[in-house]
Amino acid sequence: MSDVNSPRPTDTPAAETKASGLRLSRFLPLGVLAAGIAAFFALGLDQYVSFEALREHRDVLANFVAYNPLLAPLAFMVIYAVVVAFSLPGGAIMTIAGGFLFGTVLGTAWVVLSATLGATILFVIAKTSLGDLLRAKAGPWLKKMENGFKENALSYLLVLRLIPLFPFFVVNLVPAFLGVPLRTYVMGTLVGIIPGSFVYAAVGAGLGSIFDRNEAFTASGILTPEIVSALVGLSVLSLLPVAYKKIKARRA
Repeated sequence: MSDVNSPRPTDTPAAETKASGLRLSRFLPLGVLAAGIAAFFALGLDQYVSFEALREHRDVLANFVAYNPLLAPLAFMVIYAVVVAFSLPGGAIMTIAGGFLFGTVLGTAWVVLSATLGATILFVIAKTSLGDLLRAKAGPWLKKMENGFKENALSYLLVLRLIPLFPFFVVNLVPAFLGVPLRTYVMGTLVGIIPGSFVYAAVGAGLGSIFDRNEAFTASGILTPEIVSALVGLSVLSLLPVAYKKIKARRA
């Protein structure tokens, strides 16, 4: 007859060590994120994410793109994805730089693909056990978004991507906390950031002429009333499925 007080297999030192190792491994992504952010500022890389850096290294960058038609966009996309995944500052400048280096169309394409990749990486991390820690970073924005995602996750995500109602990194994190499916998140992000990315890339494509005139440039003047009106119009269109769903429910 076996002793009821005998330790179970899961209580063995080996099992406890394995469980402890699994718990620690879940914090590995957070450690990588923290180390990446710290290294970014410690190495002074933030000074290179600026319009002055583009102006100063203009010829070097132009030659690199001209002589490396495959490596240049790949390197740009990797850097952009890292900036988004680590929630580093400089996303707007990177988007403008995409247009500056590759033109409006290709710049938009590389920006959209790399931004979607970086946002998806952060989304997947937030879906893990690190969600509680990253939830604190989202802060009070979480409750404000919850009702919108419950109505229609894709349409609401499109609105948030089209119009910067909330910080970009918050929109990257919150859907993971509210149970938005990965496919919906990727589709909403990929489609939703196209118009804004196109506008910024188009501005970047004309940045060379501003440098030629030795004029100052700031990103704050890009979102003119006309552009904002166009983005609002697109967001209204994205909400039509929600409106139709409500009307149909009332008639029923």
